[in-house]
Amino acid sequence: MTIRLLPEETRNRIAAGEVVERPASAVKELVENAIDAGARRIDVVLEEGGCRLISVTDDGSGMTREDMDLCLERHATSKLPNDDLQNIATLGFRGEALPSIASVSRFRIISHAKGSGEAWSIEVDAGRKSPLAPAALGAGTRVEVRDLFHATPARLKFLKAERTEQSHAVDVVRRLAMAHPGIGFTLRSGARSIIKLAPEAGEPVAARAARLQAILGRDFVENALVIDAEREGLRLTGMASLPTYNRGSARHQYLFVNGRPVSDRLFWGAVRGAYADFLARARHPVLALFLEVPPGSLDINVHPAKAEVRFADAGLVRGLIVASLRHALAEAGHRSSTTIAQAALGAARPGFVGSAMPYAASGTSASLRGAGLGEPVAGGYEASSDSRQFNLAQGGEMLPPGARDTQGEITNPALQDFPLGAARAQLHETYVISQTRDGLIIVDQHAAHERLVYEKMKRAVAGDGVPRQTLLLPEVVDMDEAATDRLVERKDELRRLGLVIGAFGPGAVIVREVPAILGHCDIKALIRDLADDLAEMDQTQSLEERLNEVSATMACHGSVRAGRRLTADEMNALLREMEATPHSGQCNHGRPTYVELKLADIEKLFGRR
Repeated sequence: MTIRLLPEETRNRIAAGEVVERPASAVKELVENAIDAGARRIDVVLEEGGCRLISVTDDGSGMTREDMDLCLERHATSKLPNDDLQNIATLGFRGEALPSIASVSRFRIISHAKGSGEAWSIEVDAGRKSPLAPAALGAGTRVEVRDLFHATPARLKFLKAERTEQSHAVDVVRRLAMAHPGIGFTLRSGARSIIKLAPEAGEPVAARAARLQAILGRDFVENALVIDAEREGLRLTGMASLPTYNRGSARHQYLFVNGRPVSDRLFWGAVRGAYADFLARARHPVLALFLEVPPGSLDINVHPAKAEVRFADAGLVRGLIVASLRHALAEAGHRSSTTIAQAALGAARPGFVGSAMPYAASGTSASLRGAGLGEPVAGGYEASSDSRQFNLAQGGEMLPPGARDTQGEITNPALQDFPLGAARAQLHETYVISQTRDGLIIVDQHAAHERLVYEKMKRAVAGDGVPRQTLLLPEVVDMDEAATDRLVERKDELRRLGLVIGAFGPGAVIVREVPAILGHCDIKALIRDLADDLAEMDQTQSLEERLNEVSATMACHGSVRAGRRLTADEMNALLREMEATPHSGQCNHGRPTYVELKLADIEKLFGRR
C-alpha cells in the first residue's frame, strides 16, 4: 500500500469529528470566537435544536477582506501572534473550528471590520468554498450554519432528539454567560426566547453575582457563600451553596479556568471532599467557581474541544478548592438555607396539592450578631457568658438562670433574643418549638444533636483524642467474616475515635470501650453500620476523610433519638449549643436541623396581612 496525503476536504471532516460532536459543539466554538473578538452582545438563533440552523451574530471587531480569505483555512488564527502555546489568553487558538464546521454543513459567514467601509461574505457547502462577495452588515460578524452534518449523514444517526440537542446548546451559552457577565447574550429557538441576558455593569464581583442570579436563580444567590481565596499565584472566586441547598446530581456545578468552562475530575473530587461532612453521597451542592491560573501553569491544548485542562500542580489546585470551600462553610456558622421555610409556608396555604418539602430544602438563616452571642470563633460562634453546653448522654447540664419552664411560659423573656429563641414545647417527642421576637423555629432534635455530637468528636480527634468509656461487660457482635476483617483492619483508626475493638473468633468482634460522648447507644447496631460503611468507603480517601465518615456514623448512633421527651432545660440547652456550633444548620447528611418561620409570613396564612 502506498502512503499518500489525504485531500484537504477529508482532513477537515476528520477534524470536524473531533471539534464538532453535536450542534452544541458548533455553538460553543462560534460563541467563543465572538467573545475573543471583543463582542458586547452575542445573539444565537437555533432551529431544530441546531441541526437545521445555527446563527451567531456579534458586535465584535469583525474581519477585513484579507482575514475573510484566510479564516476558513485550517490552523489560520489571529490568536497566537507569537506562536506561544504556553501563554494563551483567548478561548480559541487552534484555528480548526471554522473549517471543521464548514466542511460538514452549508456555511456562510458575513463580517464587517470596525472602521472599514464594507462588509464581505463567503459561503461554503460541504467544504466547497465560493468566492468572496460584498454584503450588508453592521460592525461585527454573523455566522450561519445550516443543515449540520448533511455532508456526513452517518453522524446524524448519533444525534439525540431535538429537545435534547437544544438543551445542550442552551447549557453551553449559559456557561459562557456566567464567565463573561459584561457581555449580553440572547438565544432564540424559532419564535421562543430562551436566554435574554443584558450586559452586567459595575464592579466585577457584583456583576458576576447578578449574572449568576439571572442564570441560577435568586434562591441560589441568597443561599450561597462567597468564595475568594489566593494561594501561590492561584486565585479562586465564585459562589458555593450552603449544604442544605443541594441537588440530586452534580450537573449544577460549574468550574471556569481563566474564563474557560471546563470539565475536570479533580474539581468534582475536591468539591466532594469539601462537602463530605455535610451531604449524603447522593446529594450535591450548587456552585460556580472561577479559577485564575498563570498561563504557564496550565495546559489547555489537551483536546480539540478544549473542555479538559491539565494543571502543572494538581495538588495545589485541589488543596485551594477544598480549603476555600471548607473555610467558607465554617464561617457560615449555624446558617442554613431559606428554601424550606418557603416550602413549608406554601404547603400550609389553602389549595396546596403536592408532596412534602423536598429533601434538598432546608431551614432559614438567622442573624447571629447582636443576639447575645460573642464574636465568631473557629468557624462557629462563641457562646454567651450565660449559656451552658448540652449533653444528653450525661443527663443534661445547667442552663441560663430562670430558663426552667414547666408550664409553657417563658420565665426569662431575654431568651427570645437569641437566634434560635426560647423553647416553648416539644411535639411528638421529636420536634422542639421555640419562640423568637419575630417568629418561631422548629428544630429536629435528633438531626440537631447528631451534628453537635459529630462536631465534638472531630474536635476531640484533632486534639487529645476521644475520651473512652470502658464497658463493664464487653459486647460481642456476630457478623460475617468479611465484615469482621474490615473492622479489625481499621481498629487503630477506630481507637482514635474512642472505639476499642478486637477479633473474637472468625466471625465476631468484641467491643471493650466506646466513646464516652455516645452515652448509652445500641452497640451492636453501631458496629454493623460501621462495617457496612467501611465496605463502601473509598480506599483512596485520606485518613482524615475516613475518620470523619466513621465519626458521622457514630454521631448518628449517639444522638438523642426521636421519641425522647426533653425537659425545658434540655431544649433550651440544645438551642444554645446549636448557636455556638459551626455547621449546626444541617445534620451530617445535609438535612436541615431547623426551620424558621417569620411571624409576618404566618400572619399572611390567616389573612392578617
